[in-house]
Amino acid sequence: MSTENATEEAGGLVFHPVDQFIVHPLFGDGAVHWYTPTNVTLWMALAVLSIIGLLVIGTRGRAVVPTRTQSVAELAYGFVHKMVEDVTGKDGLKYFPYIFTLFLFIVFSNFLALLPGSFSTTSHVAVTAVLALLVFCSVTALGFIKHGTSFLGLFWVTSAPAALRPVLAIIEVISYFVRPLSHSIRLAGNIMAGHAVMKVFAAFAAIAVVSPVSVIAISAMYGLEVLVAFIQAYVFTILTCVYLKDALHPHH
Repeated sequence: MSTENATEEAGGLVFHPVDQFIVHPLFGDGAVHWYTPTNVTLWMALAVLSIIGLLVIGTRGRAVVPTRTQSVAELAYGFVHKMVEDVTGKDGLKYFPYIFTLFLFIVFSNFLALLPGSFSTTSHVAVTAVLALLVFCSVTALGFIKHGTSFLGLFWVTSAPAALRPVLAIIEVISYFVRPLSHSIRLAGNIMAGHAVMKVFAAFAAIAVVSPVSVIAISAMYGLEVLVAFIQAYVFTILTCVYLKDALHPHH
């Protein structure tokens, strides 16, 4: 993480922990448009290249005794495959490639963001919202394609008393359309908060009196962020599986 913004002004320490999330163009200092290559573009591309390196280059030998890279790729494949099967059932395995791609993109983006001088792409709601909306629109379309209007049964709680069903239906509809919002903000918020806290501790490392404590705090936070990087990718993926299960089995 970058710490160059910690400066001492007017007798106090001034630092800007959110500066690390600013989007800027890779070339020049002009305005950022939708077609402008930015630091976000760069680190998303690096995440994609890392995935290609792991799955294509790392497993091209297909050795009986796998290399370390092949072992990691097989472990990731088996982990997500079992998750999809356990949550959605055998019917959901045909959508495994999409879910596996989501998981790898998020986990690589999260871990690359822990490199010094890197940029955290998943700390931006603009990125996570696109991922969440793709999931939301896909599973909703799938639900109507497979079940037609009976997919609306997802919102009608037949096990509840008849008088409560209309109220519960309204609650279910609201909670369903809030899904992409919570799905995206959960990931972006956790990643942004962790990186901001690390930046704050890093800024205090410049003060001799609190420097040892700051270094210990940064180390602890970095270890925690390593866990968060994986856990948030896991949470995003398993929620995708849950939403897919609702589309495949709306009456269960």
